[in-house]
Amino acid sequence: MEMNQPIIEAVRARLEGDPRLAYADEIAVMAYGNEVTLRGTVGSFAELRAAVSDARGIVGVVAVVEELQVRRLDNDRREDAEIRGAALQRLVSDASIPGDNLDVRVLNGWVTLRGDVDFQVESDIAFDHVARLRGVTGVTNEIEVARARGARDQLNNIWLRSDLS
Repeated sequence: MEMNQPIIEAVRARLEGDPRLAYADEIAVMAYGNEVTLRGTVGSFAELRAAVSDARGIVGVVAVVEELQVRRLDNDRREDAEIRGAALQRLVSDASIPGDNLDVRVLNGWVTLRGDVDFQVESDIAFDHVARLRGVTGVTNEIEVARARGARDQLNNIWLRSDLS
């Protein structure tokens, strides 16, 4: 399959024009058919998300393969405890989510969110809050949504009843 040069050029132009990307030239863009692959290095998890969003926004792109690495530059480095404190503050400061029900763990800049919420949108908001923090290299969202938790409990009850009979 041949490289799709028009899509490559469109993605490159979008990346280079994005003020959220400090060094867009450090991102390699490949496109075979309508699938774009991004490779290279970015300075933060927020930049990674911006680059992927830019590529997805190009007309004709149906899939984006993200192979970017986050490398925190010296001025973006933060101690894990500082990131955790900033993340917790953001979560408890937003009245639209139950920040008191959420916990944050950080290891080498990688944030893991845990806790319980009632709606998926609350989990998404929490993810977005911490993903934009300076010094974050990635986010794992382990927040449980009540509806999913309820469905899992129902399946477990059905399984237990069928196992006992």
